[in-house]
Amino acid sequence: MAGLNHPLENVRVIDLGRHQAGPRCAQVLARMGAEVIKVERLGGEETRYHGPWVKKQSSYWVQYNSGKKSLSIDLRKEEGKEVLRELVKVSDVVVQNFRPGTIENMGFGYEALKELNPRIIMVNVSAYGQFGPYKDNIGYDPIGQTMSGITMVTGEEGMPPIRTGVPIIDRITALHAAIGTLAALHEREVSGEGQSMDVCLADTGYSMTEIPITAYHGTKIPPKRGESTAPPSGIYPCKEGWVLISAGDQHHWHRVCNALGRPEWLEDPRFNTRHERLANAELVNAAIRELLADRTMEQAIAHFTDHDVVAAPVNTIPQAAEDPHPWERRAMVEVPDFLAGEIAVSGDYWHFSRTPVNIGTTPQVGEHNEEVLQGMLGYSEEQIEQFRQGRVISEEHYYDDIPG
Repeated sequence: MAGLNHPLENVRVIDLGRHQAGPRCAQVLARMGAEVIKVERLGGEETRYHGPWVKKQSSYWVQYNSGKKSLSIDLRKEEGKEVLRELVKVSDVVVQNFRPGTIENMGFGYEALKELNPRIIMVNVSAYGQFGPYKDNIGYDPIGQTMSGITMVTGEEGMPPIRTGVPIIDRITALHAAIGTLAALHEREVSGEGQSMDVCLADTGYSMTEIPITAYHGTKIPPKRGESTAPPSGIYPCKEGWVLISAGDQHHWHRVCNALGRPEWLEDPRFNTRHERLANAELVNAAIRELLADRTMEQAIAHFTDHDVVAAPVNTIPQAAEDPHPWERRAMVEVPDFLAGEIAVSGDYWHFSRTPVNIGTTPQVGEHNEEVLQGMLGYSEEQIEQFRQGRVISEEHYYDDIPG
């Protein structure tokens, strides 16, 4: 039996998400070939107009929404709600990340969706979850970093709390949601029924501090910031820039000694075990800093790599963008864009052997209104025109207001 061209090309997803975690979940499904319909407000979802810009295109927007189809519709109007009801009937997944209770107030909670389509899978993404002590509170990526302790185990003792420079909580929450969607699709093949799921930013934060929380829960001893289990393990300065050296495991130690030109340390009782090396960490770290002082980043990496010790560049964003790795691996790819001409978007993180991913372009506001309404749902041209006249749908945009 012939397979699919893409892993999920027989799956249709309704994306009601805004900002990051919800839309990113739907984007992952789109990369795997699902037909994702981005349902956005008239004028387009607000993040279309968030910088940084490539010409007039939002670098923010394209990363979360490339490869989707756009249905620009007013869900405050009953006609718009009826369109969404019809779309639910012929879809597989609904992704939403409104504040808990909002989707029910709109008339599209899971019980309502299940009446329309018993096979529908509903993905609820929120800050604190659909239940729990803080479910009514709003939040974005940073809450997952702060409440779980990430900002207080990052950096060194005495530093203020440190957030990551990229939205790791949103991204991992999106992956949790996408993984759950795939599991629910698989289970539906057995049961014939859909279900709802509940993922949140706060849970994701705790999934990242699970080791120190487990340790503290059992011992009541708080961890120290910047504490390493054994050197060398960290970021070290070199002649031009910084490098990561990570070789704290016992089986790495002889390689480190050879790389440092200190074979005598192999027999030195101060370094026999991880615990002893931790107690004498400054001696090891000083030797590494001395070795790296007159080496460039490239020379330092080459030296440690030759000794089979993990070493990697600590890149600036320009250096990371110019590194060949993401382009050769297609983790980043350039696609045509209606505003920028061409723009780089996230690409293929899976590299399936038979069913490649589908990396599409970013839709214009309401670009697929007619395709969805007429092609999928059977509305006539006259009805679609009435929707336009009644401001139920629109292709308007606000790109002229963007600087540049």
